Amino acid sequence: MSTPRRRRSAWRSFTSPPAWTMFFFGFSSGLPFLLVAGTLAYWLKDHGIQLSSITLIASAGMTYAFKFLWAPLLDHARLPGLAALGQRRSWLLAAQGLVIVGLLAMAWLTPGQLGPFIVATLLVAFAGATQDIAVDAYRIEIAPVEEQGALVATYSLGYRIALILSGAFALILADHVPWSWVYAAMALAMLVPVAAALLSPEPLVERSLPAGWRTAMRTGIVEPFAEFFRRFGFVLAAALVAFILLFKIPEQALVGGIMGPFYLDMGFTKTQVGAITKIYGVWIGIVGAFLGGIAVARWGTRRPLLAAVVICALCNLLYIWLTRHPGDLLALTFVISAENLSLGFLGTAAVAFLSSLVSPRHTATQYALLSSLVNLPGKVLGIFAGGIVAATSYASYFIIATAAMLPAVLLFAWLWPRLPEAAKPGNGGGEPAPAAANRAARVGG
Repeated sequence: MSTPRRRRSAWRSFTSPPAWTMFFFGFSSGLPFLLVAGTLAYWLKDHGIQLSSITLIASAGMTYAFKFLWAPLLDHARLPGLAALGQRRSWLLAAQGLVIVGLLAMAWLTPGQLGPFIVATLLVAFAGATQDIAVDAYRIEIAPVEEQGALVATYSLGYRIALILSGAFALILADHVPWSWVYAAMALAMLVPVAAALLSPEPLVERSLPAGWRTAMRTGIVEPFAEFFRRFGFVLAAALVAFILLFKIPEQALVGGIMGPFYLDMGFTKTQVGAITKIYGVWIGIVGAFLGGIAVARWGTRRPLLAAVVICALCNLLYIWLTRHPGDLLALTFVISAENLSLGFLGTAAVAFLSSLVSPRHTATQYALLSSLVNLPGKVLGIFAGGIVAATSYASYFIIATAAMLPAVLLFAWLWPRLPEAAKPGNGGGEPAPAAANRAARVGG
């Protein structure tokens, strides 16, 4: 009789070298994200840039929504001069290097040279999105399925620490030193994950290069998308895509460059905003994510998702109430508590819902496509946020962002009886609640 294989302990999974590697790679992925979006808006505001221009420039973060377009390159193209490092590490180190170069360029140029400064911002955004592709591929290939939960958890921890550094710490530091010094410091912080990439092993995966770029595009993007429509049928698949495009607009409309100027106009200092929204708010969001995981485990994906969409949208109206309490830290803390709790809950429900739609044959590509679509329209609305506020008011924009939930709710009511109930974790579908909670932070990125 064969001896059953001994189950690997959770402690060993979380303390294994791949887990620590993913902690540093999570830090590397999280650091540039706010520096080309939310944090950047504060710098532009301090420099006297008009609000409509701030939201347009800070929309550089939209690059992340299109990363699936060049993802096949990281699978099928080799970088000249770096091939000896391996397919994954060569792309990762190249992306990290470009992030550092871009951040140093932003620090050197400053918004005083606005044209070149925007080019440097776009470089950081593109390199950061490319880095995300490389890190996700590395994680999947470096360890077996049973260890992926630990890798996602340590990645998420590193990612959140980077958000605190590039959000709260950057804002607090900017109250005491020039913004150019802040961005130079962020570039230096990227040297830590660069060292981790140099010391990490390349995944042992044999790769076969496609005959050409056209074949790579068809295999990597066209076929997964076509399979989605074949599996659900055109009408249902089109309705699902429409819902995916709509349901996170109320959240994503407030992610871009509009909120930084709003907080400053409400009389809050950068230190206060950093402490409450970027430190306290991050941990409240984690609580919301795990509550969402519990709800999905108990009721499946549909009920928690519908509740989260409505509650998250309604929380936008709290910012109208905040306009009547300028400079009130208790009021700001209450609004951030409600918003981040609902955002964390929505993130988990969204991950579970999107995961239930993908095919096992195209999991990575279809999930990348769907998770990109889910953030795109809200970010587009965010581009015009400054113009809308300038023409009307902050309150009007928050009302528009809230009302955007109505088409999504009506469409979901039509979809409800036409979709099978998502499989509960442990029954052959979905994913465990803790894993969903850890992945939730990446869906609103």
